Amino acid sequence: MSIPPISAGVEQQRRPVRQRLRRRSSLVRRLCATATALTAVIGGVTVGTVVAAPGAQAATATFTNPLNSSGADPYMTYYNGNYYQMTTPYSGPLTMRKAPTIEALKAASPVPVFSAHAAGRDRYVWAPEMHLLDGLNGKRWYIYYSAGTGDIEDQRVHVLESAGTDPLGPYTYKGMIFGANDWWGIDGSVVTINGRLYFTWSGVPTPQWAGSDPSIYIVALSNPWTVTGSRTQISTPTHSWEKQGTPMNEGPVALQHDGKTFIAYSASACQGPDYKLGLLTHTGGDPLNASSWVKSTEPAFQRNDAGSVYGPGHNGFFRSPDGTEDWIVYHANSSSSQGCGTTRTTRIQKITWNADGSPNLGVPVATGTALTVPSGEPAVTYYRLTNRNSGKVMDVQAPNTDNAVKIGQYTWNGKPWQQWRFVDLGNGYFQIESLNSGKCLDVNNVSTADGAGIIQWPCHSGTNQQFQWVATDGYHQLRARHSGKCVNVVGASTADLALLEQRTCGTTAGFHWSRT
Repeated sequence: MSIPPISAGVEQQRRPVRQRLRRRSSLVRRLCATATALTAVIGGVTVGTVVAAPGAQAATATFTNPLNSSGADPYMTYYNGNYYQMTTPYSGPLTMRKAPTIEALKAASPVPVFSAHAAGRDRYVWAPEMHLLDGLNGKRWYIYYSAGTGDIEDQRVHVLESAGTDPLGPYTYKGMIFGANDWWGIDGSVVTINGRLYFTWSGVPTPQWAGSDPSIYIVALSNPWTVTGSRTQISTPTHSWEKQGTPMNEGPVALQHDGKTFIAYSASACQGPDYKLGLLTHTGGDPLNASSWVKSTEPAFQRNDAGSVYGPGHNGFFRSPDGTEDWIVYHANSSSSQGCGTTRTTRIQKITWNADGSPNLGVPVATGTALTVPSGEPAVTYYRLTNRNSGKVMDVQAPNTDNAVKIGQYTWNGKPWQQWRFVDLGNGYFQIESLNSGKCLDVNNVSTADGAGIIQWPCHSGTNQQFQWVATDGYHQLRARHSGKCVNVVGASTADLALLEQRTCGTTAGFHWSRT
């Protein structure tokens, strides 16, 4: 049943509520499974230039942190024209945000990518990361995440594999990455060194963590979901700054530059303001030898009281769209009294490199500080598409991010599910992508029949997602490439929630759209 988008403005509030976990004795409590102008081209002929008007979401040269109101253990990458971001889910499915710009990413909703959590790995879902790796069937995305039964002793790292090269999946479960090894572990990540793939995580010497300090381990992989051989402990809490609140090494993630490999990791208790990052440097020897790693004597990234940044940690790294810059993504609090819960927000900033080739992660900046967007970020404008007959705008019904959700019309309310960008495919055709979900306008089931519904669906190369923007009587028609038919409001309705369909193109106002 469709729900009016205006009331669905509380969509974010309907999403699963975060929970707090209780770890026993020495283990830290963690958060639970937390344009430029666009020119329309018809048949190769320019028919008009559209400039973003008030109400459109346009790309900006700067942005401010945070990227969300709550988001722990973040991981990000830039791939094929879009940023993708994951954080620890509140509960329920693993989710991913997708958008072409940082500003759009802040507005985008989390899209479910995997929810088939079987018993035994359906609780305490933490710290997902996605990596594009060579699998048995070519390049695939792999998601590594921690999960268990709800007993901290049962936490293990699991891995998913995508069906193709779309980061949004779909994904299938490949297994618990430790295989027959009964290794306690959380916060898994991967790194390729000298052409070989390795897995790194936070673990303890025995299956039980009680009485042990979580430390950083590494092991070789025979494929993206199977460990092989013995593991090696390459860092354990030894410095005083790694023991504030609780001795802790967790959240390892690799950073590589000019042939050198580094592993950043989180240290001390996440529920305190002194959660921070340390750094391991690979010296060039066998990665499975502990002596091949040197630990920094001082923290690499820590609290900034002057900027009200506390507990910055559990990070990832990503490259700018043009590949010239390295960026850090991390979570942090804005008060020293906040801890390992829902107050943590996702933040990003550019890092630099020292003369000796080591990374300089800098100082975490205060929220609200204007930062220049990553280099090479495209200029993108999101539009509202208004029907001439009704004055209502194109709207994702419900609204949500699911596949096959119907597209209709509704009174303009400025929400992300009413904003669309035109992705130029050449030859006068465009994909029309939702700001809210990152999914595309789609004629259901590739139908060529009159009355076929218009839905949102993951973007692909099919011609049922390709539309011409055809100038007609001062307005435009949206003409589907596969059928030659036009997007129309069913029954020429002027009501909120009226659905969209394709129909043989006509001259009535229900076929006419404006873009502002």
